[in-house]
Amino acid sequence: MLPWRRIRRIRKTKTRTLLPALALAVAASAATPTAALATDTASKAVSSGWNDYSCKPSAQHPRPVVLVHGTFGNSVDNWLGFAPYLVQRGYCVFSLDYGQLPLVPLFHGLGPVDQSAKQLSAYVDRVLAATGAAKVDMVGHSQGGMMPRYYLKFLGGAPKVNALVGIAPTNHGTTLSGLTKLLDYFPGAGDIIAKGAPGLMDQVVGSDFLRRLNEGGDTVPGVRYTVISTKYDEVATPYRAQFLSGPNVKNVLIQDLCATDISEHVTIGLTDGLAFHEAVNALDPEHATPTTCASDD
Repeated sequence: MLPWRRIRRIRKTKTRTLLPALALAVAASAATPTAALATDTASKAVSSGWNDYSCKPSAQHPRPVVLVHGTFGNSVDNWLGFAPYLVQRGYCVFSLDYGQLPLVPLFHGLGPVDQSAKQLSAYVDRVLAATGAAKVDMVGHSQGGMMPRYYLKFLGGAPKVNALVGIAPTNHGTTLSGLTKLLDYFPGAGDIIAKGAPGLMDQVVGSDFLRRLNEGGDTVPGVRYTVISTKYDEVATPYRAQFLSGPNVKNVLIQDLCATDISEHVTIGLTDGLAFHEAVNALDPEHATPTTCASDD
């Protein structure tokens, strides 16, 4: 497991990142990213073995894996731990950027979630065309574990997806540890946030988007669903709202597998070897092995 000191450092870094990012998203006042920066970010992924469009799935792993980042994330930073983990195990791995706002570099997943799902749809088609595969598997963190469900349910994605694995997904919205209740005390604040960064308000418990997404059931036929959660999640709260109901669903609380795992919302997607191991079990259930405290490799 991660040392406490390292976890505190990660949390402090993420806090320093999220606060200015939220301000940038709402105000939309950040500078436009340069072409060199975008190229450098993409090259990090390719040089690390993922987003390589010449990759052809093997007989052992016949489906490419599409990674879907979370709110304020991007196609590289969110997956610096998990993407190489998959590549080392022989998977063809791809990750997209979605939900970009004008003048807001690097921090994505802020646009309307239904529009982000359309970007995902186009990206899946691109990956299938490049690899020749019939279907993909998906792993998403936070919003990235929830947003694909819109693609599956409303955009014809189900026949193209074998499995969806959500790591700390906002499937039924979040109270953000109770902070969303403060919106009731500031009339118009929700409208301002929705205008500046609609992807945030789409994830608040009770939003119109979530009501539509979950109406009539959480799942669609033909897709296997896995949710991997932590009871220490402070962002997608309450953590049990992450779980899905329906056929072909497996809900996993990481502390049920290892009581000493103290990962929270960020670290479960960024560095948690137990979550990674359980995600791989979901991608390849025929060769699954028990996830224990010793699985943190």
